[in-house]
Amino acid sequence: MAEDRVRLHIADGVATISLVREAQLNAIDGAMHQALRDALDKVEGEPTIGAVVLTGCGRAFSAGQDLGERAASFARREVPDLAASLEENYNPLVLRLANLPQPVIAAVNGMAFGAGAALAIACDIVLAARSARFQFGFVNVALGPDSGASWSLPRLVGQARALDLALTGRAVSGEEAAMIGLVSRVVDDALLADTANEIARGLAQRSPQALSAIKRQLRSNPTGTLEAALASERVAQGKLGATDAYRQAVLRFAKPRS
Repeated sequence: MAEDRVRLHIADGVATISLVREAQLNAIDGAMHQALRDALDKVEGEPTIGAVVLTGCGRAFSAGQDLGERAASFARREVPDLAASLEENYNPLVLRLANLPQPVIAAVNGMAFGAGAALAIACDIVLAARSARFQFGFVNVALGPDSGASWSLPRLVGQARALDLALTGRAVSGEEAAMIGLVSRVVDDALLADTANEIARGLAQRSPQALSAIKRQLRSNPTGTLEAALASERVAQGKLGATDAYRQAVLRFAKPRS
């Protein structure tokens, strides 16, 4: 059932989406994809949400695709259509996270393997617990990268490290992930949830128009020209400069201090 795969909690302008298949290390199956779609529908339908946290319950963020689901296909003498799975499930999920106007924070609390690792780095801010392990281990199951990893991984860590991680499928600790730029920050395990919530609550108090513009500009065409970036900034600042949030911020900063 889809409803037992994901837990959605909304408070203080923050939507926390938790993967809850603990016994399966939060492996992603068809029901979880549906549950994630349902949760994101609710996020998009609630204008008071200013930030989103994505995390896993138990000792893993996500082990990626549920291989038991794939094994069942082979047991039925069927060949699973991975292209269709990406087209219908993973690709829309990654694009939806990227296109949400709200910032999305991944709080990686343990293993993030394959599509689970790709899902984590598809978020805008990636926090890792010290015990976290990232493994772009597609090669370990005779596959290449998917869920946007071939695009996002080299942009985060550079081509040389991306090739190392994808070709060897080796695991990366939370500490190494921070060192090579794979994640935004690494924190003690006990502080992960509180840190993610603190950041998310802070973001939820910011101008939603500004956050959306920042996310859109930094994500769009990262290999584009300086001229294109300057033109995009001009359009965005023209719109943001007309908002009430900007007016209030200017007046607040300009107010004489005794």
